[in-house]
Parts: sequence; structure tokens; C-alpha cells
Amino acid sequence: MRGIPLEERNALGALLEERPQEEVMARIPQFWAAETENFAPSPKAGPEGLGVLMFNMERGVRLAEIQDFLRDCPEIQPFDLILANELDDGCARSGNRNTARELAEGFGLNYAWGLEFIELVDGENEKGFHGNAVFSRWPIRRAGVIRLPEQYNWYFDRQRRIGGRLAVFAELDVGGRPLGAVSIHLENRTGGPGRKTQMDAILRAVEKELPGMPLVLGGDLNTNTFDGRSKEDIGAVAASPDLRRRCLEDVFRYEALLPAAEAAGCRIVPAEPRLTRRKPLPGGDFLPLRLDWILLRGLSAEESRTVSTAREDLAWARPGTALAAFTGAELSDHNAVWAMCRLD
Repeated sequence: MRGIPLEERNALGALLEERPQEEVMARIPQFWAAETENFAPSPKAGPEGLGVLMFNMERGVRLAEIQDFLRDCPEIQPFDLILANELDDGCARSGNRNTARELAEGFGLNYAWGLEFIELVDGENEKGFHGNAVFSRWPIRRAGVIRLPEQYNWYFDRQRRIGGRLAVFAELDVGGRPLGAVSIHLENRTGGPGRKTQMDAILRAVEKELPGMPLVLGGDLNTNTFDGRSKEDIGAVAASPDLRRRCLEDVFRYEALLPAAEAAGCRIVPAEPRLTRRKPLPGGDFLPLRLDWILLRGLSAEESRTVSTAREDLAWARPGTALAAFTGAELSDHNAVWAMCRLD
């Protein structure tokens, strides 16, 4: 995707001091189309099952280690479809690489990537692009983006960005049958009603863009059961065992987007409480959250797993690889979610 010169990026950002986000984004065509490439030849036969992986890759900063994780982790094999969040294109923190394209080329996958934010803080960014992707072993017939109703203006955040949350959709050709895939990233700096508003927009859009076909939706839905802007709420939850429990066990009571997805015919994976995000707290503790989901319509999950990305759980890493040499606390701040799915 074509970059924007730094001076122009900063000038566009400065417009947000006085103008609404959607008006500024309308001047930037990169926000309105998905970067799409088909690298992989079509498999000769339709699959008996479809391995689906949902993974927030934390900006692709540890790209070599993520590649080893995808290649060698036994608990995510096989995967035919990856719904990925937080992949950089031209950001200094990830080596100014197009991380989605490199993953697609490295694994022989087709991909569609959509621009979520243009990062403004670091002047060393070649592009400052950050977004979400669909990777597929099956051909992508067409792809696009679903821009979501704004719940927070990130320009006035310490991270200072142009843009907002989105979903990336792709229509796949799976053995001659259409399959819709949607990679979703909902807002963390809002409460449950704000996230439901965004999910409602996605459910409406897929009826238009991917009508009448089986659907695999998934992503970091940020279902933390509180408003991520409120330090008071976060502190109260962290201090109370009962409130901590709701973050894993009572998510459906506090995050109306999940019952709404069920009412729209989606099966939700994983159904049972599983930790998918370790939110750091002062003193070295963390708040266990349940943020990452796979939603299926017209398919069912025969098996599913949540796969830890904490370093102590990566003992299977092959000697001599970047992942084996990794010394950080966690490969990503999210765990991965995998499911083996069958068409109904």
C-alpha cells in the first residue's frame, strides 16, 4: 500500500485539532480499500475441515519469532485461515517492514490487509501504517474493509493516530464454494455498548458484502467487561476477586455484542472461559481477560484450543530458531485461539 510522506501525514493529523475524524479519513484513500495478493495456488480438492487461527500479533514487532510460532507450534496445526490483528506496515518499531506481506510470502498464503491507523508519534516511520489481516490457503475472490463507528478519537491519545477500528473481509473460494472471512478489531477505549454498536455495524455489513455464504469472523473484540478509558474501573476490577472473575466467566452479561452475535446465528468459540489476554498491573501482576474470539455461521467447531504465547509455555521451540532464543516474557500480549471447523 502506497505510503504518505511524513510532512503530509503530520499535516493531515493537525486537521483533527478542528475537524472530525471521518472528514480527515475521507481524504486518505488508503483507509478505504484492502491490500490483497494471491500468492498460493488453489488446492486441488476441497477440505474435510478448516483449521482457523485467530491471533493478535502485537504489531508484528517479533516477526521472526511469530514465524517460528506459526511454523512449529503443534497446537495450532493445521491452519488454513488466519484472522490476524495488529500488523504493521512501515513502522520503525517493527523494522519498517510490511509484516503482513512477509508472513503471506513466507508461508505461501493469500492475504488481505486493511489500514486501521496511521501512527504519528515516531518520525522514523516510513509509512506508520497499522492494521488487520486475513490470511488464507484458498484463493481470495475479493476483499475490502468495514469501517466501524468511532467510539474513541485516537489522535488525542498519547499514541496519536489518524484512523479508527475496522474489520477486513474476504470472500474465499474453498474448493469451488464461497466462504466469508472477517478479521475484526473492536475498541478497547469504550464500554460494552460502544463495542456492541461496532459489532452491529459488522453484522449489517456482512449481510451486504458476504450474503448467503458460511462465515468465519474473529478477532480481538476487547470484551474486557469495563470501559478501557477508566483507570478507576480497571483498579476496582484488579482489586476484587469477584470482579476479576467476571472478566472470564461473566463476559456475556457485560458485553452485549456476544449475545447479539448469537442472535444473528453465530456460534461462539471458545464457549467456555479461557484466558486470552494478560493485562499488566503494577507490581508484576496481571489481569486475566477474555478478549479473542472466533464466530462461526454455517460452520461448527469440532475442536478448539487457546494456545499460550507466554515464554514458559514455548518449550517446544526448535533449537537454533529465533523463538528458542527469545528472552521476553511473552511472544504477544494475547494468546492465540485455534479451531478445527466443518461446514454444516
